[in-house]
Amino acid sequence: MKKDGILNKELSTVLASLGHTDTIVIADCGLPIPDGVIRIDLSVVKGVPSFLAVLDPLLAELEIEAITVAEEMKTHNPNMYEAIQQRFSGVEQHFVSHEQFKEMLHAAKAVIRTGEATPYANMILHSGVNF
Repeated sequence: MKKDGILNKELSTVLASLGHTDTIVIADCGLPIPDGVIRIDLSVVKGVPSFLAVLDPLLAELEIEAITVAEEMKTHNPNMYEAIQQRFSGVEQHFVSHEQFKEMLHAAKAVIRTGEATPYANMILHSGVNF
């Protein structure tokens, strides 16, 4: 049995399979996930688990070289935007329209669905390399 870290089997498997430049998505409960993309649904009820409750353990396990979020987050969800800025101050950040963001989902290794119920609480994590 694992002692610590991510315990969810599907999530742990996807994380272990990531290579440099691969992407995964952390999504709120309303983001439409394209057919054919692996969906890891962690949502229980509205708000549980939160976006940040899922993001923080991922950051402990992944090397992230860049993130992508919807431009709309800045004005429609400033609290989440600020929380992300605190966590990714030294990381390359890309901002795209929400429509562009949804198109980018097709290339993701997986979309992790949370119970987050605030606007535009979605992020693409671009896998880095740790050497």
